[in-house]
Amino acid sequence: MILDHFPDNTIKLGSVSYLYFGGTAYLGMATHSGFKENLVIALKKWGTFYGSSRNSNVKLGIFNRFEDYFARFIGADKVLSVSSGTLAGKLVVDYFGDRNYRFFHFPKTHPAIVAPKSTPVVVAGKLDKELLSDKAEKIVITADAIESGMVNPTNFDILKNINPKKQITLLLDESHAIGVLGKNGSGIFSSLDLQNVNNIVVASSLSKAFSLSGGIIGGSCEFIDTLKEQSTFTSSSPANATYLEAFLQSGNFYREQRKKLFKNLTYIKNNLDNKSVTFNKNYPVLYFDDDAIFDKLADADIIISRFKYPTYKKTMNRIVITANHTRKDLNKLLNVLNL
Repeated sequence: MILDHFPDNTIKLGSVSYLYFGGTAYLGMATHSGFKENLVIALKKWGTFYGSSRNSNVKLGIFNRFEDYFARFIGADKVLSVSSGTLAGKLVVDYFGDRNYRFFHFPKTHPAIVAPKSTPVVVAGKLDKELLSDKAEKIVITADAIESGMVNPTNFDILKNINPKKQITLLLDESHAIGVLGKNGSGIFSSLDLQNVNNIVVASSLSKAFSLSGGIIGGSCEFIDTLKEQSTFTSSSPANATYLEAFLQSGNFYREQRKKLFKNLTYIKNNLDNKSVTFNKNYPVLYFDDDAIFDKLADADIIISRFKYPTYKKTMNRIVITANHTRKDLNKLLNVLNL
């Protein structure tokens, strides 16, 4: 399906209109009139794009302002903005890979933060034996804040069983959590209390809930300062200054949209009566395995997200609720799901 317009809560193909419950624009900011006005103002200030290296002698002040704000927002010592979430993940993975850290990953971790020779944390339902060994080594464990196909934050209790001789860095992908989960949408990073984890690094896209072009890395001041000197960062174009400026000027809009989103999620919770659909009132995605539900939705002119990651065995059916869905939209969805 190829569109010539942005898919908000509706999609139009020819003369037919469909309800759309897909994508990742959880807060509905991509079509928000106030945000778009701020984007135009920022565009006049910063232009369409400034592609010079962040280490150039001429620097834009917006990057430091955004990064200082975002560090406070997510509870990190320091934040670095980059042009995409994938680049954020690559920078961190390459950094630790060049220093011979050993990598392990949680199930369904996003490919952007899975190192080439990474080993699953869990093998045959048990913690990998290498994590229990007495060998003293530096390791990186990569995980999504919310695993794909899940509706609750990842449980990290299993990490308590890792041999204390391991020096553990947790690399956390917050792409689908930031903007939605945590206090004011700040994600789960600041709420993690992992006694035997020495270091936590956040890598995240900004394109999901925030509808921004770019990504961020959050961590200690020393770590972020070292990343700034890496060749991949110095040779890369930065995030788009116009989007970062518009974000900083749109705090009230983001807060209003998040309230609308959670009002919609509460309505779904109170009215969904289909036990085969996985849902959590604090997260705007519903999952199901029954392809008959997908067919019923299609027959009712409702389009959802349906795709398969290269590393997954099954196709994923994903119903996405956004702040822009109306009560009428939700009722039509519920009428089909509750049949």
